[in-house]
Amino acid sequence: MRALAVRAFVGGEPVPALSPLDRGLAYGDGLFETMRLHAGQPVWWEAHVARLAAGCRRLGLPMPDAGWLRGQLQALCAQAPQAGVARLTLTRGEGDRGYAPPEQPAPGMVLSLHPSPPAPPADGLNLRWCHTRLALQPALAGLKHLNRLEQVLARREWNDPDVHEGLMLDGDGLVVCATAANLFAYVDGEWLTPPVDRCGVAGVCRGWLLAAGLAREARLRPETVEAAAALFLCNAVRGILPVRRLESRDWSAHPAVWAVRERLGREVPAFLERGPV
Repeated sequence: MRALAVRAFVGGEPVPALSPLDRGLAYGDGLFETMRLHAGQPVWWEAHVARLAAGCRRLGLPMPDAGWLRGQLQALCAQAPQAGVARLTLTRGEGDRGYAPPEQPAPGMVLSLHPSPPAPPADGLNLRWCHTRLALQPALAGLKHLNRLEQVLARREWNDPDVHEGLMLDGDGLVVCATAANLFAYVDGEWLTPPVDRCGVAGVCRGWLLAAGLAREARLRPETVEAAAALFLCNAVRGILPVRRLESRDWSAHPAVWAVRERLGREVPAFLERGPV
């Protein structure tokens, strides 16, 4: 789907587009945030800004002023429907050829608006296991950095419209996440999600669930996930998505899934549900 509106900046000044020499294009040297829009406002704005700032500190990127960012996003949102998806892409900006970053970077940024994703299937998602594995790299673990080639390769593994997502393992064979969402498994009466200390993305919705005390981190093997009483995926755009099938394993609707979805809807009205799924 084409973007509804796009604005680009270099060093905080508007430009028609980023340079072809931008390091985000050349090396994936940057970060991004993808936000749900509800009533014309970004959902979980403070959490997205906090994650972006933390990523900037780790990569040594200048962090734009949060107030300025919000103002630019508001100006862009005025051009689009009340609901949708906003993406903020931040790069180190243009640099010379080679990996060494510029000493005084002029960061590049693109703000774009997109239509809302299609509604998930009413009876839950159908998942598969991906063959592509996530490399172990603690220096980048948790970051929503621009290099998503592992996810691109994983997503190329299927084109069946009846398969909605794929689960990815790390190099040690432990479960990490889906290609575009975090995973939660209901095991022995509690929700567990893999840690993201070696690879994977620290999702905003995932962070909300952990901070609310609704789940805890635990290393998960594929057989533990397949034997779980229930599964769901989550991300900041689509909220909590129940899983119906993983390969040959099927799940029916589980009250534990509805309980966390109902809690999310109470606290974050953008995800308000109207009944069990």
